[in-house]
Amino acid sequence: MSTPSSSPIRLVLASSSPYRRELLAKLGIPFESASPDIDETAMAGETPTQLSKRLAEEKAHALRNHFPAHLIIGSDQVAILDGAQLGKPGDTAKAVAQLLAASGKAVEFFTSVCVVNSKTGLTVSDTDKTVVHFRTLSRRKIERYVDIERPFDCAGGFKSESLGIALIESLETADPNALIGLPLIRLVGLLEKCGLEILGEKESLTQRRNDAT
Repeated sequence: MSTPSSSPIRLVLASSSPYRRELLAKLGIPFESASPDIDETAMAGETPTQLSKRLAEEKAHALRNHFPAHLIIGSDQVAILDGAQLGKPGDTAKAVAQLLAASGKAVEFFTSVCVVNSKTGLTVSDTDKTVVHFRTLSRRKIERYVDIERPFDCAGGFKSESLGIALIESLETADPNALIGLPLIRLVGLLEKCGLEILGEKESLTQRRNDAT
């Protein structure tokens, strides 16, 4: 009599971001996504790393009751220019203002990722720091870019994965995925700590990608 195999590990992405969903899909593993409801207000004295890490962990833990036997992935990004946090601009005027302020300067992006085993409570997290050095940009070029791409839902007011790359002089990063919103290199390591090896499954990557679609 054969014994039943153990249940496959199920993943949940604690985010409504289409950018993070697209990034996680690169790993070829089926996952669900759900939006956590948390207060993202910074606490007094928090560093950017502390803030992004805390929010990533809170996002993942916020879904534990809804997904009681899963690995839940939370992520958060904090952008800093001249010591001040940059939020999502939300409209044209604020996007243009953010990019004018960043022109010729460096913006630091702290992107944290957390994995929570909702059954055991095991929590592991890590943070990527990416520095974006912007070109010296004229208002005309900035307004043209914002008019084309409308990056209102992106911290810093640009999308590095598309036309926003034309705004950048150089990057200091260990993982370009982190700038888009999810540090995949660090995530792979965290998933392994939780018992999920991305290239350790028996089935082919092609089959897993088919299952994920």
